[in-house]
Amino acid sequence: MEAIMSGRVPSVKRYVVRLSAAERERLDAMIRKGKSPAQRLLKARILLKADVSEDGEGWSDSRIIEALETSVSMVYRVRKQLVEEGLDAVLSRKASAAPAVARIFDGEKEARLIALACSRPPEGYARWSLRLLESKVVELGIVEAASDSTIQRVLKKTRSSRTAANIGSFRPRPAAHS
Repeated sequence: MEAIMSGRVPSVKRYVVRLSAAERERLDAMIRKGKSPAQRLLKARILLKADVSEDGEGWSDSRIIEALETSVSMVYRVRKQLVEEGLDAVLSRKASAAPAVARIFDGEKEARLIALACSRPPEGYARWSLRLLESKVVELGIVEAASDSTIQRVLKKTRSSRTAANIGSFRPRPAAHS
């Protein structure tokens, strides 16, 4: 009643952490070993402190935040993920559904770029530069746009080719005379 009169409403936790004995033991063992990534250890500590089961400490979020020097959102996200997805989801990193940036060069386009880099350079040039290749792959319609650093990264993967050491500088050796 006192909390209501002071204008504060007691908060009801939406995501309550209740760990089984096996889950507690798993988290305790992980922390004791200390070999896991720091983020995973922090999540394990949050869960152990927030656990309201018989063996749990049942700490408030504010006490957890202060003791573990973390944020409100981190404690909330860990609680929520445990309730919605389970302990394994909390302790494992989520693989992204798609790469952050789509690849510009797939296998076919990469092969065309390498073939271009191994071909004769344009008239007036001794060799292909990254900038020349950048404009030529767009001109030929291989890709819509590519930076010189992207071209370099693709060609760098082809160490065994002539492009690796010096792009386009290959000149055939003269035939040996017998």
